[in-house]
Amino acid sequence: MLYAFAFACIVAGCRPAKKVQRIEQSISKKDTTATIIVTPAIDSFSIVRNIVDSLNEKRIDFTTFSAKMKVDYEGKEGGDQATAYVRIQKDSIIWLSLTGALGIEGYRLMISRDSFRLMNKLEKTVQYRSIAYLQEITEVPFDFYALQDVIIGNPVFTDSNIVSYKNTNNELLVLMVGNIFKHLLTIENGDYRIRHSKLDDANPIRNRTCDMTYDAYEYTGDFYFSTKRRISVAEKSKLDINVEFKQYSFNKPQDYPFNIPKNYKRR
Repeated sequence: MLYAFAFACIVAGCRPAKKVQRIEQSISKKDTTATIIVTPAIDSFSIVRNIVDSLNEKRIDFTTFSAKMKVDYEGKEGGDQATAYVRIQKDSIIWLSLTGALGIEGYRLMISRDSFRLMNKLEKTVQYRSIAYLQEITEVPFDFYALQDVIIGNPVFTDSNIVSYKNTNNELLVLMVGNIFKHLLTIENGDYRIRHSKLDDANPIRNRTCDMTYDAYEYTGDFYFSTKRRISVAEKSKLDINVEFKQYSFNKPQDYPFNIPKNYKRR
């Protein structure tokens, strides 16, 4: 799978991990509300409103996006390293290509708002699946738009109720509780760059969790872009993905080649 959102889709689709290992304590299921201390304020509603407004104002807006990334992933069946290329037409297409150590393209993925197609160039096969299948693989209910935001570096699941927060000199910790997740978001105090996003299942029966860390920000002239990410997705097994953006660009013309050879078999 080269997606654990953006990036664990090929990795999960092509090398699904078996659910047998325990989740490490660092991202284990626990009540994130215990980590937040509410800061007293005269007008807490105004503070919460400003937090949400600031996050929305800092969202990266774009028309097209392309990038070359170094991807390292580790799961139950072992780990590997690859080079990934991604192209996005906002709200329409996510195109991914995965190349191995010898420079040979192994997989190509085309995602639309409701489905995706995956070419295995090594085995000469093609798969057609719905976004619901992608959600099942990753064990996280991300739709097309959430996946797009994860790749770009925008916050996800921020439309839930903010129930508590902690304000320090350097960071602002915000806890949001929705119908699906409890979301503990750590952002830079002042410029509101995302440092860490932790999603824990709101359903006490499940042990689903997703952990995302953002680092090595670069200023593009219009906004800050995180060039190093770490993503961990787990329930009864865990998949770790480290992503480093080697090249990236916004709002340039590009195409999305996905021609399926006639001799490819459908799976």
